[in-house]
Amino acid sequence: MQIIKVKDSVAGGKKGFEVFKQALANGAKVFGLATGSTPETTYTELRNSDLDFSQCVSLNLDEYVGLQPDNPQSYYRFMHEHLFDAKPFKHNYLPNGMAPDIVAETARYEELLSENPIDLQLLGIGRNGHIGFNEPGSPFDGKTHKVKLTQSTIDANSRFFEHEEDVPRYAISMGIGSILSAKQILMEAYGEKKADAVKAMVEGPITPDCPASALQKHPNVIVIVDEAAASKLN
Repeated sequence: MQIIKVKDSVAGGKKGFEVFKQALANGAKVFGLATGSTPETTYTELRNSDLDFSQCVSLNLDEYVGLQPDNPQSYYRFMHEHLFDAKPFKHNYLPNGMAPDIVAETARYEELLSENPIDLQLLGIGRNGHIGFNEPGSPFDGKTHKVKLTQSTIDANSRFFEHEEDVPRYAISMGIGSILSAKQILMEAYGEKKADAVKAMVEGPITPDCPASALQKHPNVIVIVDEAAASKLN
């Protein structure tokens, strides 16, 4: 892992942008994208840049089950507001959380991943070390699947919803195996609340107890952390 320490998330976004810019310069055509507050500063830098993604493909990590694409809290809506409306891609793929057959949808999405090998995968990390919606205990060889969200993840996501009971209880997520198949991975983590997870990811044992520790097995990972998130690293 290459660890890049920055002052704050704004500086992290500038570093994240540089990783995307270099990937494009190196011929990357397929980008795995993440949602949530962590990548917002990177997306801001991308929106305000002259980078051209019009011949590129994106595949998102995950999507809630049961939210219409136009729901303000859907990841489809998030991606359009934070990136796609300003930076069109040739194709944008997200899991369909409204699919009538979720098992068939996860198989369809995994097939898309096999047809479009990811050149650069962007990740955030949960306080419990989850990546995507792969909670502690998830197998390292897992593929795209339906996930029952843990209460801690529901609690963390409730800040985006008017009421806690509005937070979806299930999601479709790339598996850890799907994530590890990317040629390069960019992990971003900001804030003191992520410090324990970052330490476990970087310095802890490789264990399903911390799903992000699987990244230690990948040959090309860049980790951007601010001072607070890096505060427990040796």
